[in-house]
Amino acid sequence: MSEIHKFIFDGMPVRGSLVKLTDAWQEILRRRASNSHGGAFPQPVRQLLGEMAAAGVLMQSGIKFNGALVLQIFGDGPVKVAVAEVKSDLRVRATATIVGEVPADARLSAMVNLHNQGRCAITLDPQDKFPGQQPYQSMVPLFGDRGEKLEKLSDALEHYMLQSEQLDTTLVLAADDKVAAGLLLQRMPVEGTRNLAGSLVSQENEAQIGADEDFNRLSHLAASLQRDELLTLDVDTILRRLFWEEPLARFVPQDDDPVPRFECSCSEERVRGMIRGLGREEAESIVAERGDIEVGCEFCGRQYRFDAVDAEQIFAAGEHPLPGTSAVQ
Repeated sequence: MSEIHKFIFDGMPVRGSLVKLTDAWQEILRRRASNSHGGAFPQPVRQLLGEMAAAGVLMQSGIKFNGALVLQIFGDGPVKVAVAEVKSDLRVRATATIVGEVPADARLSAMVNLHNQGRCAITLDPQDKFPGQQPYQSMVPLFGDRGEKLEKLSDALEHYMLQSEQLDTTLVLAADDKVAAGLLLQRMPVEGTRNLAGSLVSQENEAQIGADEDFNRLSHLAASLQRDELLTLDVDTILRRLFWEEPLARFVPQDDDPVPRFECSCSEERVRGMIRGLGREEAESIVAERGDIEVGCEFCGRQYRFDAVDAEQIFAAGEHPLPGTSAVQ
């Protein structure tokens, strides 16, 4: 089963976590491959989405937030957008929209950043919003301080954490068709509470960026982890090989700790709400042209179909509005 493990280093301001998505990741790929409209993603896209799913779980598990963390990569390449969404209980889903041919050896820039227009965005969407409350979003470009294109998702996210959160972060990611995995190390702030919701950064914390010897040493060890090792070795072996001389203390998983798993939040009620948002005239014109209204979920592949009778019931007089979003992704 998919698993996540958290740890700290005794006496050092460094925390870490390691995730391995197996059944959850395989289910995402299985559903996409069985989708008659889209079919399986090209291999480079599968690798990107797997790394995004692992990174999303790592980031969501490290914050106290009741809602969805949405990681998006988009730009001007053949992959219009890639999305991984992780809820606070670690339900995960991921998908991508492809508008052109993806070369078999495509790296990040070839997929989404041909002309340095690519962006990485992280959105925190609270489950229970206050009146007028909007999701918190932060965005960084997919190039470094000197304008160089970033070729690895981990580099883009480390850049994001440094720019947006002022936190030293080391991230190692890997994915194939069986496992999506990630290792994260992060220097804890000197004072105050830090999270992705954007609390103010203290001058003391900002001054320590890049200067902590313990973090730099541990970061160097973590960066030595090879892709094949991350994908094939068990968690105990990975941590022992990397940090066998360090005072690593692991948190013992509790029975009620969330476990990463695939689950899609689409539903017929949400699709009905989306159709109602189109308006009666638009919905009737679609039915007249095509015979029914068909909506497919890009995340899980489920198809929703509504004929003329169904559409009329949606707009029937006196029907109460159904809960849900105005769009299904």
